[in-house]
Amino acid sequence: MTEESLPEAAKRALAEAEERRRKANSEALPKELGGRDGPDPVRYGDWEKKGIAIDF
Repeated sequence: MTEESLPEAAKRALAEAEERRRKANSEALPKELGGRDGPDPVRYGDWEKKGIAIDF
C-alpha cells in the first residue's frame, strides 16, 4: 500500500509516530551519579554488594 492511498487519519498517525521517535532519540539521559562501577548488573541477572551476590 502506498502512502498516497492511505486515509488522512493514517497519514497523521504516521507523522505523529515519526515525530515521537525523533524526539525520543534526541533526548539524552542524565548521567547517573553515585552508580555502580563495571557492567550493568541487570544484564547478568544478579547484583553483587561486598562480595555477596543477590539474585532476583
